[in-house]
Formats: sequence, structure tokens, C-alpha cells
Amino acid sequence: MFGEKIMENKTNAQRMLDKIGAKYKCYHYNAAEGLSGAEIAAVLGQNPQQVFKTLVTVAKSKQHYVFMLPVEAELDLKKAASVVGEKNLEMIKQKELLPLTGYVHGGCSPIGMKKVFPTVVDKSADNFETIIFSAGRVGMQIETSLENLQKIIVFDMADVCRVS
Repeated sequence: MFGEKIMENKTNAQRMLDKIGAKYKCYHYNAAEGLSGAEIAAVLGQNPQQVFKTLVTVAKSKQHYVFMLPVEAELDLKKAASVVGEKNLEMIKQKELLPLTGYVHGGCSPIGMKKVFPTVVDKSADNFETIIFSAGRVGMQIETSLENLQKIIVFDMADVCRVS
């Protein structure tokens, strides 16, 4: 339940942050409710522009790419493809996520995936000292700085969100 102290094993993302001595904060929420990213931000009392989702795409070249963007934003596949030097990208099928990354839908963290994929963080993350994203388990989020994230995964920053 939200608000209760939950004793559990650490996620790969937490272990990797611990390994580099990074400061981070964990948030827990009731995962049974199947909340959207915006709803998670609201439950946590956080700015939805500071709460990021992790999306995995695939190009015709079969190369996979990871994109992090605010939970209320939509990935602009044309912009994203251009940023990574591909002609086009598409979202991977949900059933492919676990075998590819080791994470389930709603619990996909950019940290600790089975393989290292080229990653792009939306440039709006620069507006915040820290960003919040999945800790690698449904019902759990991590807040840390981009500086800490950059010590664990290599990423570029670019505008990859669709303008409505």
C-alpha cells in the first residue's frame, strides 16, 4: 500500500545506483491499480513533466533504441528516428519487452536492461535537478539526477516529443 514502508529486494536499477554511490529516492505506489504514467505522477504528488517513461523502439535495421520522455508526452517517431540516424522507428510489441530488456510493461527502467541500447532522454529533462522514472519494478519509481544516470548509462539528449 502507498505510504507503508515496504521491505523488498532491491532492483537492478537500485543496485547499480548503489554501486556508484549515487543519491536517489524511491517511491512506491499500489501497482494493482494499473495506473498510467500521469496517474502515477499524481499518486506520488509529483510534476508529470518530471516523471519520465521508458519506451523501447526498433528500426528496420533491427537495432533497438530506448527513449525517455515525460509521462504525459508522446514520442514523435519521426523526430526520434532522425535523432538516432534511422529512416523510421516503431514501438516494439509489448510481448517482446520482457525477453529483450528483462523488464515488464509498466516496470521498464533505462538502468539494468539485459543489453545496452542506444538511449535518448528528452531534452526537457534539463529543466529539472532530478527526474523520476521506473525503478525496474511495477509499483516503484526512482528519482535521481541526470548526472547520476549518465554514470550508469550512456545517453544523448534531444527533442523527441510530439508537439500537439
